[in-house]
Amino acid sequence: MTAYIEVSALSHEGLVREQNEDSLAVGPWTLCATVTTNPQTMLFPVGPPCVVAVADGLGGHPGGEVASSLVARRLAAAGPDLVSEEAVREALQDCNRAVYAAAADDPELAAMGTTVAGLVLLPDEAVVFNVGDSRVYRVEGTGLRRVSVDDSPPLQPGRRTTSLVTQSLGGSLGLTFVEPHVRRAPLAVGDRYLVCSDGLTDPLPEDELFALLDLPPDDPGRADGRAAFALWKAAIEAGGPDNITLALVRVGA
Repeated sequence: MTAYIEVSALSHEGLVREQNEDSLAVGPWTLCATVTTNPQTMLFPVGPPCVVAVADGLGGHPGGEVASSLVARRLAAAGPDLVSEEAVREALQDCNRAVYAAAADDPELAAMGTTVAGLVLLPDEAVVFNVGDSRVYRVEGTGLRRVSVDDSPPLQPGRRTTSLVTQSLGGSLGLTFVEPHVRRAPLAVGDRYLVCSDGLTDPLPEDELFALLDLPPDDPGRADGRAAFALWKAAIEAGGPDNITLALVRVGA
């Protein structure tokens, strides 16, 4: 049996932001600070490391789109070498240093930064990682299980989300050390993941996200493309308050 990885992804500026500051890496392919309204679907063999990552440039800082693009491109280029948990940690540290170095070379980019979240798919396991509040979910039979860790302060009573983050790649005037969240999980045919920026999760609760993902499995590829579009549409209908970037990942055979 030959296994494959299928990724359906899109990125959009939403209804409030003037530009898209999100970027996306899928294998060697990147979509940086660009807008799509139809999901792009890609297939990869299970075997070589395959990175799927969303970077969300920090709003309110200059150069958010520059920071997210830089991180997405570096992760895509490093993909073939991301063979372990430690390699992923080092790649994220390299991205952090690269964001600060780029900001130091251009005063207009001072304090630019980005969050990042994603996974590296290996033959028998997935390495899940994040810095900031972009998220990775495992899609299970009864709902979504968050496998990333939000870097955000405690929520105030009655609040479901916050735009504040406690760490990011870049984001301050001087080099700041980050502690990426990195964990491994077994990988098998049938596994599904959702990787997304907070432009999807802020306006939509997790139970609604799962309802939109719970489509008939008779044609998994087309179902994931439809689900990706349905998630984007629901975020837009909820006001589209931020950039929306998402990638649905499925291991098929």
